[in-house]
Amino acid sequence: MSSAARSLVLKIWHHEIPRRRAPPRNDLGGELFTKLLKKARSAVGLLRFFLSNRTEVLELTLEHLWLVGISMLCAVAVGVPLGILLTRKPALDKPILGGANVMQTIPSLALFGLLLPVPWIGERADRLTILALTLYALLPIIRNTHAGIVGVDRAVVEAGRGMGMTDRQLLFQVELPLALGVIIAGVRVATVISVGVATIAAAIGAGGLGEYIFRGLAMVNNQLILAGALPAALLALLADVSLGLIERRLRAPQ
Repeated sequence: MSSAARSLVLKIWHHEIPRRRAPPRNDLGGELFTKLLKKARSAVGLLRFFLSNRTEVLELTLEHLWLVGISMLCAVAVGVPLGILLTRKPALDKPILGGANVMQTIPSLALFGLLLPVPWIGERADRLTILALTLYALLPIIRNTHAGIVGVDRAVVEAGRGMGMTDRQLLFQVELPLALGVIIAGVRVATVISVGVATIAAAIGAGGLGEYIFRGLAMVNNQLILAGALPAALLALLADVSLGLIERRLRAPQ
């Protein structure tokens, strides 16, 4: 081998081989900083979106609250009497609770589709949504009303009977007041479920915060999706915390 060739080999050995064997640079800190910077930019962008579209966000939030509020009033008006009925007619336990269980197993979009042909109900998206949310909310309310009344101390009930109370007086003056904490727990679960399911109502044109979610999915825009999902999650959290406080207050020993 000539001296020129030997010199070329030595240069390659001294310059290329060490560079190949050199350990990779540790860029974890830089990657973490880049990710945090992206998250911060997304948060700032979302905040700007809320500020620039605050009127629309407020309108959709109020629509969402209206759908959930009306459906919960209907669910309580139907579910509590059905729960009371089960304590008086145990034979109806399986058909009523079974029917409420079936409603919980039907996917929300499928339930909306099943209710569309119903006269008068299917003519307007808000009516259809309220009925669907009411059906979804029935199970926890019926079950907790039944469990709360059945769980009342029988000695207290018998003491009321001994004082000459009628069944109606026992129900409204003894059983329901003592079972109220358990009933509120059922309403709490039903409300959180309704807040979540109500986002799907935008798919049939009923409005609410789901409008942003479906718009964001159609446009592949994460900011729009979060603009609908975050307020809905906050509403569910607020409902859970506030009703939980009421529940604990009612269950606390007097």
